[in-house]
Amino acid sequence: MPQRSVQPLRRTTALVLTALLATTPTALATPTALATPARPDHGRTCLGDVRVLAHFDRAAGQAAESIAPEPGGGAVVGMIPARQVVRVERTGAVRVLATMPLPPDGGGTTPVVGTPVVTGVVRSGGGAVHFLYSSGRGGLTGVWRLRRSGAPELVVPLHADTMPNALVVDDERDRFLVTDSTGGRVWQAPLRGGAASVWSADPALAPVDFFGANGLKVHDGAVWASNSDRGTIVRIPVAEDGGPGRAEVRASGLEGVDDFDFTGRGTEILAAVNQSSRLVRVSADGTGETLLDAGDGMRGTTAVVVRGNRAYVTNGANLVGGDSNLLLAELRRC
Repeated sequence: MPQRSVQPLRRTTALVLTALLATTPTALATPTALATPARPDHGRTCLGDVRVLAHFDRAAGQAAESIAPEPGGGAVVGMIPARQVVRVERTGAVRVLATMPLPPDGGGTTPVVGTPVVTGVVRSGGGAVHFLYSSGRGGLTGVWRLRRSGAPELVVPLHADTMPNALVVDDERDRFLVTDSTGGRVWQAPLRGGAASVWSADPALAPVDFFGANGLKVHDGAVWASNSDRGTIVRIPVAEDGGPGRAEVRASGLEGVDDFDFTGRGTEILAAVNQSSRLVRVSADGTGETLLDAGDGMRGTTAVVVRGNRAYVTNGANLVGGDSNLLLAELRRC
């Protein structure tokens, strides 16, 4: 739960940028669930060969937020508050694919943060790039697709009072799933585009006083979501008709948790904890350990995506300053 002593800071520009990366301003304390040393677990995931693939222009607003890996080792990355989608080549070269327009009111009605932001990005199996844009009033909030021409196209409009944060493609159900951080909901919409509907508004997704549902994945017959305010990762089983079951908390003590992904070893998770600039391994029983922290170059860690034996990690450098970048690391068993 956020510490009340820092509540006034949320009105500052610095913590508005923190909000864009969906963290809860808290003291940099070790989460309670991670204070217990991890039990010996032969074959658990460790990281090696950690290196920076690309550096971004933080002064120009390129705070790296989300990652969609591409074949060949590159990735598409969402940038806030630059309102950009960029492509990082395997060489580290960075190219801007799209810069989103400001809404008529300048984006001041964007929920909580008061400035328009590009958040989640995803790449479909066919290679199409989709991303989220939140801008308040003006009809621009929703799921966007990059056309072959490079021009963005709105395919799933969302309400102006939503703060879409994470985007996934649920191929089995032929749908998008989107977290709404201020509404504490998961939305669904058809992959072909069209109207969205609330898939789950389980209380476990609700914010306390800032951001609730944040990261999102489909895994093991369920939808998994992180909750930044509550420091939790929850599992919501998917019923036979595609609807939601009741959420259950699978990990806690991760205040300020942002995005996460599964390592490929059952339900073992790598979680990006933005506020304390850490990448945390969370075991199937909810215990965890910090694999990378500020001493390893973590700076406002925002997202992690696993592809095979490789982990992509973004640092937005939002509150702590420093280098906004995309890291690569090798997954190893230890």
